Amino acid sequence: MASEPDSGAGGRVSWPPGYTLRPATVHDAALIQTQRTAMFTEMGSDPAGLARAHDAGVGWHRRALASGRYTGLLVEAGGDVVAGAGVLWNDFPPNADTTSLVRAYVLNVYVHPDHRGHALARQLVEAVLAECRARGVSIVTLTASEAGRPTYERLGFVPQAELRLVLPEGAS
Repeated sequence: MASEPDSGAGGRVSWPPGYTLRPATVHDAALIQTQRTAMFTEMGSDPAGLARAHDAGVGWHRRALASGRYTGLLVEAGGDVVAGAGVLWNDFPPNADTTSLVRAYVLNVYVHPDHRGHALARQLVEAVLAECRARGVSIVTLTASEAGRPTYERLGFVPQAELRLVLPEGAS
């Protein structure tokens, strides 16, 4: 992925001074999971449940990064990773909106509180969208927190109807 994402309006977007974008590797799996835990903690998820999921999440990110099913992007400042985002590449049948067999699900968008206010989340999502365009993916979805919703809507995302059911673990 390029270090300067396509703005979606034909131009390029520059990262704020001191910030650089890099692709995530399998060696970043624990860091990505830590950002994911911080994101869900801020959104009010149960910290004990998140702690139980940590090791499994690190393993999932390792496998998904290694297989190419997940692409991660990380923003660094001063040698530290301060933000990240990812995209899960899903195999779907074509429908009336697209003949593409791949859809993108954006996840793990997180900016450390000390680095908010620099449009890093927007630029990370723009970088993900540029990669989607490069791969010919035309349907991109995500689940937004209330704090993130305005950013995604400014980028063109629209609410959709989705239902969710959580089955108890171990139930058959």
